[in-house]
Order: sequence, then C-alpha cells, then structure tokens
Amino acid sequence: MSVSDSGANGLALSGVGIRKVYGKKTVVDIERIDIAAGETLALLGPSGSGKSTLLSIMGLLEPPTEGQVLMDGRAVSHKDKSARSHMAAAFQHPYLFKGTVADNVAYGMRLRRVPAKTRRAAVTDALAQVGLEGMEGRSALTLSGGEAQRVALARALVLKPRVLLLDEPLSSLDPLIKGQLAQDFARIFREHGMTTLYVTHDQNEAMAIADRMVILRDGQAVAAGGVDDVTGLPPDVWTASFLGSEPPLEGTVVSTGDGVTGVDVGGPVVETVADHPLGARVLVGVRPEDVLIFDASADIPQSTARNQYVGTVADVQLWGVMYHMVLDLGGARIASRVSRASVREMGLAVGSRVQVVFKATAVRTRRLG
Repeated sequence: MSVSDSGANGLALSGVGIRKVYGKKTVVDIERIDIAAGETLALLGPSGSGKSTLLSIMGLLEPPTEGQVLMDGRAVSHKDKSARSHMAAAFQHPYLFKGTVADNVAYGMRLRRVPAKTRRAAVTDALAQVGLEGMEGRSALTLSGGEAQRVALARALVLKPRVLLLDEPLSSLDPLIKGQLAQDFARIFREHGMTTLYVTHDQNEAMAIADRMVILRDGQAVAAGGVDDVTGLPPDVWTASFLGSEPPLEGTVVSTGDGVTGVDVGGPVVETVADHPLGARVLVGVRPEDVLIFDASADIPQSTARNQYVGTVADVQLWGVMYHMVLDLGGARIASRVSRASVREMGLAVGSRVQVVFKATAVRTRRLG
C-alpha cells in the first residue's frame, strides 16, 4: 500500500509546555516538542526518563498536568475522539489474543464496524507489508516474538493512521531479529508517510529508524536534532556517555581550503568538510563507529580518510559483542568500537600504541559563540 492509496499522510504533532506530575514527582517537563508531518521522531533515554509518559500524552492516551498537544496546529486532548481516530499504537508487548492472526489484525476495524470484505482485503495487504504473507489463518499464540511484533504493527497499519505511536516495540527481541525488524519498520514508515513517535532506549535502533531524535533525562530534553547531529556531536558529558561517545572536542579553525576545514583541538588538527572562518571556535565530534584502529606498525592501505594519527589506548571496556575504546591523540580523546577478534589479534590494552583513522566527512562540528 503506497502513501497515495493508503490516505495515511501524516499530521504534524506538537507538545507545548508539557508537564506531568504524579504526586509530588515531576516525571515530564518539556518546553516544546515538534514532529513534522510524515517524520519519524525517536524518544531516546534510559529507563525512568519519562519516554513512555511523554508518548502517552502526545498520543492522547492520558492528559498532561500542564501544557497542550497540537495536531496540525489545532489544540487537541485525550477527550477528542476525532483526533484519536487518526492515531494507532503498538507497544513492547503485542498483547495478542487467542484466535487467528487475521482476527488480531482486524480487531480495530471490527470495533470501527468496517465491513467484513473490506477487513479481509486490508488484513491481507497489511500482513504482506510486514512480511507475513499467507499467515491469516495461523494461531496468534504460536508466533515467535518477531512475528508477534509484525502482527502488532499490521494491526496498527490497517487503521490507516496518520500518527503512529510505538513504545519499545523491539526491546524484548534478540539483536539479529531486532536489526532486521528495525530496517523493515523504517521502510514501512517511509512508504506510508505517517507521522511516527518511536520510544526506545537503544540508540542503534533509533539511528536505524528515525529522522530526528530527542534524548530525555529525568523528564527533560537534553538533546534534540537530526540523528547524525545528536549522535555525532552530543551537547554534554552525560549525553555523550549515554550515547557511548567521548564529549565533543573544543578547538580553533586554523586552515580552510578546497572545501576542507582544519581545527586545532589541543594537539592534533582534525580535518572536516564543515565551512567555518579562520579563528572560529568550534566543537568537534566523531562517532565511535566511524573511527578505525590499526596496529602502530601496520602499513595502512591507501585511503581517502584525511584524518590519520598515532595515539594511545586510554581505556578499554567490553560492551556486549564489541569493545569500547577511548583513544588519546596527544591531548584530545575520541572513542572507537572494535570487535573482539580485532582486540585479540592486535593485543589491544590500555597503553597500546595504535594508528587512528577517520574521514573528514565523518566529523561533525558546531560553531561556538
């Protein structure tokens, strides 16, 4: 089903002055949050940061203590049935009931008294979109976790929502299934042009799915913007730590030319494609995934990467299947992710000398002042 034949063009969604208080505890305090029509916004943060509460308020599932939700600029509330009819949701637990897959997918349409023939066609189409063709008659109770989440998404899609809400829909799945579903979900959101609010604590999931992200801490937004900008240039030490990066480096532009700017960050000069004038003070950041490490004595193959340095491993931590390395480049520290095999092969440990390589296009900058 394409955007043109689904009729599910997204609606802009905003929250202004949103506060939610339970007893004496403020769990959400957001000055403003905006989701453009057809955009996917990820709410990212640790457990207890207020993500699910904010989603419930923006999705008109519960009222804020203070503030207002706007849909295409019009004030709406949890009592507004017309506004809520444009929305659909899926959660961490699919909540499938006994019966067939088709029964579960068609549930919302039955409540809306959609004719049976229309329901059958919509169910077939929705299951095809989520990769479950021909499974209408299967018992919902026999599905795997990944299949159940696809059914939950199909159940939302058949309602042709203009706003889609998802709260940790992939958190209980294993990494391999989660990665595939994240890619499939991102494709479906784009094809439908729905406005999507996606809650997760997994930054990789957010990066795969979202156009923009908001990071919450203790109910407040500490970072907001494009996915690459927020993850590549976190605004403070806490956000950098949460995202698995080092804090941004502060430096001075010392060279410009041929579309490349050199920034002295207190040791090395980092080259970037950003356009800043000589003498400008800027913040510099690079994602760990974009930083390659080679043995200090290795003959590095010919590369287009303009940033090549010799540095020292300052810290090593095992993060799941990868090692998180903090590298000292002579006064400037950046991070890198390295596979277990590479760590074993190179004998990497604190104090190891290494060559560090990353492209100018991977470097994010923001001018200060």
